[in-house]
Amino acid sequence: MVSLELPSAVMAFNQKPVRAVLLDISGVLKNCVDGKDVAIKGSVDAVNRLKASGMPVRFCTNETTTTRSALVKKLQAIGFKVEEDEVFPPAPATCLILKQRGLRPHLLIHPALEPDFKGMEQKDPNCVVIGDAQESFSYQNMNAAFQTLIALDKPVLISMGQGKYYSEDNKLVLDVGAYKAALEYACGIQAEVVGKPSQAFFLSVLSSMNAKPEETVMVGDDIESDVGGAQKCGMRGVLVRTGKYRPSDEQHPKVKPDSIVDNLAQAVDILLKTK
Repeated sequence: MVSLELPSAVMAFNQKPVRAVLLDISGVLKNCVDGKDVAIKGSVDAVNRLKASGMPVRFCTNETTTTRSALVKKLQAIGFKVEEDEVFPPAPATCLILKQRGLRPHLLIHPALEPDFKGMEQKDPNCVVIGDAQESFSYQNMNAAFQTLIALDKPVLISMGQGKYYSEDNKLVLDVGAYKAALEYACGIQAEVVGKPSQAFFLSVLSSMNAKPEETVMVGDDIESDVGGAQKCGMRGVLVRTGKYRPSDEQHPKVKPDSIVDNLAQAVDILLKTK
């Protein structure tokens, strides 16, 4: 594992040229404090400096508690210069998969995300789609999803991400992965994951900017989905000590970050010095 010492971190970026950057959003760009989005110190300027350098940047998120357009507006409201075609959440990719495969979803998602699935045929469902439904993860709603799956000859469960938890109001809260695991266990199936750490999801983001994995760095606060997922795809994974980060992440038994930095601002400092 690369330490936080600046020379070692620089070595991680110097392994190969960096020609593109993927950034997580929650925990890297912003935090939720008292129910409001707040930019992490230095992150707005860091994004501006990256873009000014000519470096292609995409925002790769597992955010499923709001639509992509609403998410972009929230980011813009707290100072980020971000366009909708630069932001890649799981919902649009999930809708495309549903249409391509003729799937009719039973949705267990946050109410604010429902507009992204508008027009999707949902009668007589032949699959279940789950996202971070938060309070909607009630026993009644989980049981309805279970009953839909168990009644199918070939049950299909699509999970928009598989995170275990995330940080909200300086507390760790359960993420969609915990509920995905419950449905998998109850039905004896394995979910299809759309979003990080899915390799197909990462590759679709890279394709949008004609970037090669070996020349791309992913910066995130999730040791498994962000860092581990990126590394399995051939990218370098940088862990920030913000958001959901915990000191124990640095001793993860399977994932060793290419670099660990205090925050996005430090990552960009190093990246631009070694560009």
